[in-house]
Amino acid sequence: MAQELNELLFPEIEPYNSFRLKVDDLHEIYVEEVGNPEGKPVLFVHGGPGGGVTEKHRRYFDPEAYRIVLFDQRGAGRSTPYAALENNTTWHLVSDMETIRNGLKIEKWMLFGGSWGSTLSLAYATRHPEAITDMILRGIFLCRKEEIHWFYQQGADRIFPEAFEEYCSAIPERERSNMIEAFHHRLNDPDPEVQMKAARAWSLWEGSALKLVPDAETMDEFGEIALALARIENYFFFNNCWFESDNYLLENLQRFRHIPSILIHGRYDMVCPVKNAYDLHKAWPESSLKIVPDAGHAGSEEGIIRALIHATEERKR
Repeated sequence: MAQELNELLFPEIEPYNSFRLKVDDLHEIYVEEVGNPEGKPVLFVHGGPGGGVTEKHRRYFDPEAYRIVLFDQRGAGRSTPYAALENNTTWHLVSDMETIRNGLKIEKWMLFGGSWGSTLSLAYATRHPEAITDMILRGIFLCRKEEIHWFYQQGADRIFPEAFEEYCSAIPERERSNMIEAFHHRLNDPDPEVQMKAARAWSLWEGSALKLVPDAETMDEFGEIALALARIENYFFFNNCWFESDNYLLENLQRFRHIPSILIHGRYDMVCPVKNAYDLHKAWPESSLKIVPDAGHAGSEEGIIRALIHATEERKR
């Protein structure tokens, strides 16, 4: 199955340019470019926050048609310091995206973001709509309290009770009425062992619910990035992603509603329910919504891959 899915993507490709960019006194982010230097610029905006980019993320685009820019957000992947929370907010990341665009002398680019990457792309669009040609957004996450409550407190537990029980086991029963806060205390504990135990419980819960059919490879991947993923995700959600209101992105939709955009979402997405995409599209009927009938949340599921590549092929012209 992995081989079959691999064949749906464009061929493996290596960067023609990669560098480290110092964005403040603390943070240095990793940036790479692949594809055609004269092609249509597109920025791959990874999920998490805290997830980082991989070699497969380069392969959703025709390398002859696109100039593909990828970067590891603050604290994630090859960016340093790893798992750092200081000077790490949504608006710092938006600023970093602009720093990359200006440094690469790109006038306008497409944004391609999934899950948290969709959130960050929309946040960027509220500040810099003039810099965006179009957007392809997957697994829509609007960072509303109802969405965070669904996955980390009550909702998805009804679908994956055994995995949710493992997630809860990291927190004493008396503290489980507010799981975000309880994990926040442990993920910021001075003891690295306390941090890592909480991080693994948080990340493996997410990995368990990511796909329509969970698999061991995904669980291994989430185990490897557990510390950065859990610490940064929890920190962002604890702080409402630094949005001014719970419905910030929908309330500011008028700033970017003119940008041609395709929304792609799995019908059985248990991490970010399809209602998120439906709510966004309903408020933004100018966008195009594609609900994939046989997929969950992951960008690596067959139906999602096919929809994403169809979208990048459609928008490369």
